[in-house]
Amino acid sequence: MLRIGAGAGYAGDRIAPALELAEKGELDYLVFECLAERTIALAQLEKSRDARLGFDSLLRERMEAVLLPCHRQGVKIITNMGAANPQAAAEEVMAVARELGLNRLKVAVVMGDDVLGLLQDQGLNLMETGQPMSSLGASVISANAYLGAEAIVQALQAGADVVITGRVADPALFLAPLVHEFGWSMSDWQKMGQGILIGHLLECAGQITGGYFADPGYRDVPNLATLGFPIAEVEENGVAVITKVAGSGGCVTTATCTAQLLYEIENPARYLQPDVIADFSKVTLTQIGPDRVQVEGGNGWPRPDTLKVTVGHREGFIGEGQISYAGPGAQARGQLALDVMRARLHAAGLGDFDGRYELIGVNAILGDTLAQGYQPYEVRARVALRVSTKKQAEQVANEVEALYLNGPAGGGGVTKSVREVIAAASVLMPRDGIHTSVTFLEI
Repeated sequence: MLRIGAGAGYAGDRIAPALELAEKGELDYLVFECLAERTIALAQLEKSRDARLGFDSLLRERMEAVLLPCHRQGVKIITNMGAANPQAAAEEVMAVARELGLNRLKVAVVMGDDVLGLLQDQGLNLMETGQPMSSLGASVISANAYLGAEAIVQALQAGADVVITGRVADPALFLAPLVHEFGWSMSDWQKMGQGILIGHLLECAGQITGGYFADPGYRDVPNLATLGFPIAEVEENGVAVITKVAGSGGCVTTATCTAQLLYEIENPARYLQPDVIADFSKVTLTQIGPDRVQVEGGNGWPRPDTLKVTVGHREGFIGEGQISYAGPGAQARGQLALDVMRARLHAAGLGDFDGRYELIGVNAILGDTLAQGYQPYEVRARVALRVSTKKQAEQVANEVEALYLNGPAGGGGVTKSVREVIAAASVLMPRDGIHTSVTFLEI
């Protein structure tokens, strides 16, 4: 039996549940999955400004919390918090280890996902539009391939206590310890499919224990404030039980597991992964006890010949401003503010840019159809335009602020922001052109 805990489901996830897993989870492995589609592109920008950065901003805080209890109990850590700079992330982990007084630690660094220099002459087309990647021109800032579990397995076989990666397919972080510990063949497609199933269920951490699930009166989740993160108890044949630390908040039910099973899955029978084409179409979920759901039935087919590469590129700026109106006539005054803003931005030559003019709480989500006859006592007017330059974005934000003295009565609580848009596109690259490496740092 192997026990794997999920310590994070995204870059900004809570740390307390991960510490609870490290101290009370009786784990063999603790996995932190922290990369979204655009996260690594933003990290590349950070690295370009300072070569010591480019990894997860919470890496130090997480390691300060869990490294000592994991070391004491022999729990190995696997994470993609290396983002755009796994080497610097590993050095940061070593620094934390020394500060904590650890006298033995082996940290592995997995490299090879950064393929920006390999894409220029391959004539690849963007999956989203069919246009050649070259159409993005000089706006491209990053290109990272979704690696599989193989390099992580190599790191574990070499005795790594902590494995730091950049872009790796999320479920592969969890598949790797199963392959390593149970000696699974990576061409046993049924085992690979079952392993990806387990990884997919764990990768979003608290989502499978009731986070992003609770809906009072419909889907009640106990003690959401102390939500615990999930653990998979996995047998050598791949059958797993999803559970959590006894006494932690949240719940593990067939409903929470089903919600996570279907999350981000385009085709359950063909879930494309670097290690396997997983087949979830015959998965069964069985409640075998309180907060214990048995998972089996994952299958798979030979892995694809290509790997998905996320291409990060600059796509202009967003200028945004918000202002609130309350009391009688709040909606009418908020709508007048939006009408004024539309006219002023059009006069300033910004009218042709994509934009949002909306009243939050009235029509921002569902549009005007369901807002008929509804007169709220308070509204928040929001204007946001995607423009070409930072100066244009600042103009949008400043015009909203100017509604204080140049707009309807009673406006207040203005906020404004300007941010660069880092967009993500995708290409498929032949896997034989991508080469990984594993290096080590040791105390």
